[in-house]
Amino acid sequence: MNKKKKPFLGMPAPLGYVPGLGRGATGFTTRSDIGPARDANDPVDDRHAPPGKRTVGDQMKKSQAADDDDEDLNDTNYDEFNGYAGSLFSSGPYEKDDEEADAIYAALDKRMDERRKERREQREKEEIEKYRMERPKIQQQFSDLKRKLAEVTEEEWLSIPEVGDARNKRQRNPRYEKLTPVPDSFFAKHLQTGENHTSVDPRQTQFGGLNTPYPGGLNTPYPGGMTPGLMTPGTGELDMRKIGQARNTLMDMRLSQVSDSVSGQTVVDPKGYLTDLNSMIPTHGGDINDIKKARLLLKSVRETNPHHPPAWIASARLEEVTGKLQVARNLIMKGTEMCPKSEDVWLEAARLQPGDTAKAVVAQAVRHLPQSVRIYIRAAELETDIRAKKRVLRKALEHVPNSVRLWKAAVELEEPEDARIMLSRAVECCPTSVELWLALARLETYENARKVLNKARENIPTDRHIWITAAKLEEANGNTQMVEKIIDRAITSLRANGVEINREQWIQDAEECDKAGSVATCQAIMRAVIGIGIEEEDRKHTWMEDADSCVAHNALECARAIYAYALQVFPSKKSVWLRAAYFEKNHGTRESLEALLQRAVAHCPKAEVLWLMGAKSKWLAGDVPAARSILALAFQANPNSEEIWLAAVKLESENNEYERARRLLAKARSSAPTARVFMKSVKLEWVLGNIAAAQELCEEALKHYEDFPKLWMMKGQIEEQEELVEKAREAYSQGLKKCPHSTPLWLLLSRLEEKVGQLTRARAILEKSRLKNPKNPGLWLESVRLEYRAGLKNIANTLMAKALQECPNSGVLWSEAIFLEARPQRKTKSVDALKKCEHDPHVLLAVAKSTISCCPLRPWVGPCAGWWPGATAAGHWRKPRGL
Repeated sequence: MNKKKKPFLGMPAPLGYVPGLGRGATGFTTRSDIGPARDANDPVDDRHAPPGKRTVGDQMKKSQAADDDDEDLNDTNYDEFNGYAGSLFSSGPYEKDDEEADAIYAALDKRMDERRKERREQREKEEIEKYRMERPKIQQQFSDLKRKLAEVTEEEWLSIPEVGDARNKRQRNPRYEKLTPVPDSFFAKHLQTGENHTSVDPRQTQFGGLNTPYPGGLNTPYPGGMTPGLMTPGTGELDMRKIGQARNTLMDMRLSQVSDSVSGQTVVDPKGYLTDLNSMIPTHGGDINDIKKARLLLKSVRETNPHHPPAWIASARLEEVTGKLQVARNLIMKGTEMCPKSEDVWLEAARLQPGDTAKAVVAQAVRHLPQSVRIYIRAAELETDIRAKKRVLRKALEHVPNSVRLWKAAVELEEPEDARIMLSRAVECCPTSVELWLALARLETYENARKVLNKARENIPTDRHIWITAAKLEEANGNTQMVEKIIDRAITSLRANGVEINREQWIQDAEECDKAGSVATCQAIMRAVIGIGIEEEDRKHTWMEDADSCVAHNALECARAIYAYALQVFPSKKSVWLRAAYFEKNHGTRESLEALLQRAVAHCPKAEVLWLMGAKSKWLAGDVPAARSILALAFQANPNSEEIWLAAVKLESENNEYERARRLLAKARSSAPTARVFMKSVKLEWVLGNIAAAQELCEEALKHYEDFPKLWMMKGQIEEQEELVEKAREAYSQGLKKCPHSTPLWLLLSRLEEKVGQLTRARAILEKSRLKNPKNPGLWLESVRLEYRAGLKNIANTLMAKALQECPNSGVLWSEAIFLEARPQRKTKSVDALKKCEHDPHVLLAVAKSTISCCPLRPWVGPCAGWWPGATAAGHWRKPRGL
C-alpha cells in the first residue's frame, strides 16, 4: 500500500506553483471560476438590498458607473499640450473656491465670445449668402415653373393620379353600398310564417295535448313583445293604418320639441325635416366638455352668490347657445326672482321669451323698476301697433318725465303738429337737451323759432350748435347780414362763459353747413375761427392745408372762404393767388376765375403766370381780342418777358394770324433776344415753308447761341429735309462739338448714318456717345434698337445685357429687354424687371402689353386688366401704340 501511494499527495504545493503551466493551460477563465450565468432581472442573493440594487442588472450598472468615475491616468490618454483628456481632480471635493474659479473662467469665456460675436456672425452670414448664391435651393431653381401652377384648375389638379397607385379600377373607384328600404310586404309575410297559434288542435288534446290557459297568446315575430293594438284580432295581418298614425304622432312630438324659438316661429321646416337635419345641430361650435365645465362653473357662481345678475344672464345665454332654449328661459326667470332690481336680467328675460310672454315679463319688470328707461323702450319695441307704442311711451313719460331718450322716441311717432306740442313740453322737462331745443325750432315758424333759440341760449349758454342753428335760420329767411353778427356774438359769448374755442370742431361745423347749403353761415364761421390758435409765421402754410382739406371733403365754399381770407391777409403773395386761381379753375366757373385773375394781376403785376392764365382763359372762351388786350397790359407790366412774347406769338399763330406772329417775333428778337425766341422764329418760318428765311434765322441765332442744341438740331433737320446729307452731317457734327452732352443730337446723327446705309459709322457714333455720356439709358437703347433693326438679334441681346449692367434701374431698358426675349421667357423677364423697377411706368406698360397674348381680342380685360391702372397712375396715361 505504501509503495503505491504518491509522496506529494496531501502535501501543500511548492512556492510559485501555477496549475497547468507546464502543459500551457493558462490565460482563460472557466464557468467554475466566475459562477453560473444570471439574467439582468434576476434578484441578488442579498434579500435586504436597498431599492436600486435588488437585481443583477442594477449592480452591474453601478459597477460600470464607478469604473467610469475613476480617473484615467494612462499614458495613452495624455497629450503634451492639453494634458490628460479628463479632469485630474474630478474625484476631489468641489468647494466654494472651485465654484468661484469656474464662474470667473466662464465670465472670461463669455467676454471673449462677445468680442468676436459680431464679426463671427457677419462672417457666417456672408458665407451663408455666398453658399446660397452658388448652390440655390431646388424651390428657387424651379420658381418660374411653379408659377404656372396658378393656372391649373381644380378639376385638372384632382385628375392627377396618385404616385404608385397600382390598384385596379374597381379598387380605385369602389362602388358605394346601396341601401334599399324593406317593403311592408316583407314584414307581413314573415309575420305570418313566424306567428304562434293560440289554440290547440283537437287531435292533440285527444291524445294528451296541453291546453293553453291564456286565450290571447303573445305573437312574437321578432324578439320582444308586439305593441298592443297593432295586430288585428283573430288574424295574423299587420294594421298599416295604425302604424302610420303612430309614425305621425312620433314625428309631431319631435317637431314640437324644436319648433319654438325666441320670436315664436319655427326654426325647422316640417316638410324638409328628414333632409335638413342640420337645423337640430347646436351652432355653438365648442367642445362638449368645455360646455359642461362652463355649466358647472356658472352653477357654482349662482349657488355662491344667487343675487349676482351676470351669473344668471351668462347661464341663460350658455343654454341658449347650446340649443336648450326652454332651460335658458327657466334659468332667466329664476334670475328675475333672485334679482328683481336688475335691469339687465329683466331685459334678457324679455329677449328670450316669445311674443305675449315677453310683454308679460316686461309688465312685471315695470312694476319692480318703474324708473327704468330701457325697460320702457323694450316694452314699446314689443308692441306692433303704433297706438300701443304711443300709449306705452306716454305712460313711461308720466313716470320718467326727464328722460331725453323717451321724449325723442315719443316725438318720432307723432305727426308734425303733435310733435311740436310734445316738444314744447319736452324742453320744459329737459331744458338742458340741445337736440330737443333744435328739433322744436325746426318745427316752429320763423318768429317762434327765434324765440325758441333765444330761450335755448339762456338755458344752455355753452353750446355752439344753438348759435350756428340761429345763423342758419337767419340765412334761410334772407337775413344774410345777421349771419356774421350772430357768429361773432357766438364766439364772444362762448368765451365769456369759459368755453374753449376748438378750431377743428368749428371747421367741421362749417363743412356741415356747406354740405347743407348754408353758404353764408359756413363762410362766416371760417372768417371767425380761421385765425384762432395759429402763430403768425405759420398762418399761410396752415391755411393752405385747411383749404386742401376742405377740397378733399368736398366743402368747396369753405375752401373759397379760406382763400378769400388769406388773400386779404397776404395780398402780395403770388403763391396764394396761384393756389386760389387753380382752385377756381378746377372747381369754379370761368367768370369767377377771370374775376380772381383781374384782382391778382392788380396786386401782383410782375407775376407772368397770372397774366398768361387770364389770357388763356379768354382765348379758350373764344374772346381773342380780350386775350390780346390782356397780353398788351402784360407787355406794359413786363416789357422784356420772354414768356409773354411767346404766348402772344402762340395766340396769333393758333388763330392763323401768321403776319402778326412774324412781327411779334421780330419785335421780340430786337427787345428780348433769347435762344427760345430765335428757335420759335426759325420754327415758324420752317412750318410756313420759307426754308431760306428759316436757314438765315438759324445761322443768325447760332452766332449768338451756339451752345443751344435745339438750334443745331433744327439746322440739321432742315438740311436733311432738303436731302443735303453732307450739310446735315456737318451741322450735327458741329453741334456735338459745342454740345457733347446732348443725347438727341447723337441720336439724330446716328439715325442719319443708318438712313444712308452707313451702319458701321452709326454704330461707332453711338459707341463714342456712350463714352462721353456714361450711364445714359437713351443711348444704350438706341444702340440695342440699331442692332435689332439690322437683324443682328444676338448682338442686340449682348448690348442689352451690358446696358442693364451699367443702368440696372432703367425702366426704359427693362421694358425693351422684355420684348427682346422669346414669348415663353417674357414672364420670367417681367418678374425680374418688376423687382428692379416696381413703379416705373415703362415697365408696367411693357408687362401689360406682354400679357395681351392671354386675351388678344379684348386687351383691356382679363389678366392684363390690372396693369393698365398701374401704368396710368405711374405716368403713362396714353394707350400703347398699336392697341
